[in-house]
Amino acid sequence: MLARELTTDLAVLERLVAPDGKDVVDVGCGAGALARELSARGARVTAVEISEQQLTAAIARDRGSGARYLIGRAQSLPIPDGRVDVAVFMRTLHHVPPADLTLALREARRVLRPGGVVYVAEPLAQGDYFTLTRLVEDELEARGAAQGALARAACAGLARTVTVDYEVRLSVAGVVALRGRLVGADPARGPIFDARRAQLTAAFERLGEAGEQPGERCFVQPMRADVLHAV
Repeated sequence: MLARELTTDLAVLERLVAPDGKDVVDVGCGAGALARELSARGARVTAVEISEQQLTAAIARDRGSGARYLIGRAQSLPIPDGRVDVAVFMRTLHHVPPADLTLALREARRVLRPGGVVYVAEPLAQGDYFTLTRLVEDELEARGAAQGALARAACAGLARTVTVDYEVRLSVAGVVALRGRLVGADPARGPIFDARRAQLTAAFERLGEAGEQPGERCFVQPMRADVLHAV
């Protein structure tokens, strides 16, 4: 097997779809890091999350980037038809319920302008970080369902035209930081994490490799990026 390129999510996104200066919707923006990065590069970003609570961190950290924040779901984007050049699912498609995956991709197609693209970057169910995080939520089936929906993209009026596998390096400062990453993506994980903290701590100390700072662990996460065009 050929070695995957070790890079960043943003570098792959920029190389494949060149979002600078374009209208972009960030579907499932989380804490808003991608929205801020793209805004700083000249993109006009609309960032969507499922609730006011989920948008709180993104808005608090924005500090005038110019991004617009809206409440909505991938299955029903709060955006009129044909308004964006790039619809981005950055590590978020697998969070859509499996029965709604094709609907979410169809919604992304709906909001595209002619010539626009849907960009999906998904973590693969591989590596030490997946082994660690599945102790909180086993996303094996969810990630598989997302890849299945991409393989059936024609059902959403899309063609999967470019696929790139790569790896990113994740540095996690400690177990508290790990909790922040996992629970920030889904607050419902909090009680599960807390109930399994001892098991997670042992796994955290065993997996990955030591980072530069005391208590830090580093993980290599395999990723897959897809570019889809309307058909």
